[in-house]
Amino acid sequence: MSEKPSKPAVCPLCGKAYTDAPALSRTDNTTRICPDCGTRQALASIGVDASEQEKILAVIYRSMGKNTQ
Repeated sequence: MSEKPSKPAVCPLCGKAYTDAPALSRTDNTTRICPDCGTRQALASIGVDASEQEKILAVIYRSMGKNTQ
């Protein structure tokens, strides 16, 4: 999805507000979720455990020049 919300949206999975383009949940293919939860779902689908997912998200944030959550 390339749509960027005009105002902050709240992720139904983690409850955090986000303004980046949403991801579609892999569980129902219709629910819009935050990019971080979208990344977590994608990584989980290939067997990456939760602690490794957080490390990967931290690397992504660093490479984008953003602070971690």
